[in-house]
Amino acid sequence: MTTWSSAVCKASGIDIHYLRTGGAKPPVVMLHGLMGSGACWTPVARALEGEFDVVMPDARGHGDSSAPNLGYRYGDLASDVVDLIRGLELSYPVLVGHSMGGMTAAVAASRGEGQLRALVLVDPTFLSPERQREVHASDVAEQHRQALGFQKSELVAQARARSPRRSPELIELQAEARLKTCLSAFDVLTPPNPDYREVVRAIDVPTLLVIGDSPVVTLEMATELCGINPCVRIEQVRDAGHGLPFDQPERLGELLASFLADLT
Repeated sequence: MTTWSSAVCKASGIDIHYLRTGGAKPPVVMLHGLMGSGACWTPVARALEGEFDVVMPDARGHGDSSAPNLGYRYGDLASDVVDLIRGLELSYPVLVGHSMGGMTAAVAASRGEGQLRALVLVDPTFLSPERQREVHASDVAEQHRQALGFQKSELVAQARARSPRRSPELIELQAEARLKTCLSAFDVLTPPNPDYREVVRAIDVPTLLVIGDSPVVTLEMATELCGINPCVRIEQVRDAGHGLPFDQPERLGELLASFLADLT
């Protein structure tokens, strides 16, 4: 990561911080999930930087981006991404998103504003209305409020115990990202989310939907989405839960490289 650049771009009137591998190569923009940061894509970006200019922004309220009091719904996050693409003058980028970033990427693509080359959705937060209400009513935001009072070393120790197979580097990056996530960012969990079926129906670029074997998007849901939109194809990764980019970063990197190579 030492040769990657770190910079800020104005988007939607706020500062969006991003990491960038650089070079005169086709651009790939990677969007992280709630409590993440652009840096959390580091192992996957390493697999792509030889062939692609990988841009990894911090969503508003995350990492080193601005944290305004308002504007954390998916429409706001998607507008930030479209503005970032325009601000950096990226030509037909591939948009990749995980979890919250996956729904954000899908919404941005559905608008047809970003002139995208393709889309990769890694277990996006495509939730039923019932599940949205359950998540919003849960104590996930309260857990985060408490976590903000911990030292990074405490979060690292907890994460190592919870996910012993994840790399120490990723666990450190996730702990740093969590401590830089403001509470307002949890407003994204407020129902209703965009209707994911309608969002997918409006996408008109090649789309890869990657799920794990313990995912938010089940294989049944994924198959239904392929029926809704023939642009969508599915890949399932074994031994990976919802945190697929952290459980299987090398496998995800291989899948992305293969998908992107097929676009040329």
